[in-house]
Amino acid sequence: MKHSTHSSKASECAGLRGFTLIELILVMAILTIAVSVTAPSLSNFFRGRTLDAEARRILALTRLGQSRAASEGVPVQLWIDAAQGLYGLETEPSYETTDAKREEFKLDGDVQIETIAYDPTSMDTLPGSTAPTPVNTMPANSARQNSGPHSAFPKLKFLPDGTVDQSSPQMIKLTGRDGFSIYVAQTRNRVNYEIRTRTNNN
Repeated sequence: MKHSTHSSKASECAGLRGFTLIELILVMAILTIAVSVTAPSLSNFFRGRTLDAEARRILALTRLGQSRAASEGVPVQLWIDAAQGLYGLETEPSYETTDAKREEFKLDGDVQIETIAYDPTSMDTLPGSTAPTPVNTMPANSARQNSGPHSAFPKLKFLPDGTVDQSSPQMIKLTGRDGFSIYVAQTRNRVNYEIRTRTNNN
């Protein structure tokens, strides 16, 4: 008799601890709905992080380029191949035919890059606001072309005195698949670059 009572109580406890098939189906349905609702937001979040990471890497390369130019006493250039989604840093080939410290990076497939030259009198305002109007989108530097595998590409050139060469584009525009853009733009004093967005003019 005691054995029967004990077995009955054990069965009741097991039933309380378990889930019915209907409960499991309901839980799966709720999870499916939650994932379908949050997936677009998560996707946009990670794409935004990718765009920001590319901008920060380019900004870091501008800092490295200036540092190398000053310490090594030769011009250093950050070249950009928009068609292939490549960019890199190296010394100007006319000064050094080979650069053991050269670096090359490939853009994430969802990010597009372009270099833009703006009217210097309008550098305080970003694209997307009332001014300025682009002077040109640079397919290549218009001045001081030099030999080398990247001679045809636009370049940000850093001189040994720590300044940015006047032939350098004022802005690099990075655009994600959703159309949002981040700019690596010259600062107002034009001695280096900084990250900006449409809503950040500082």
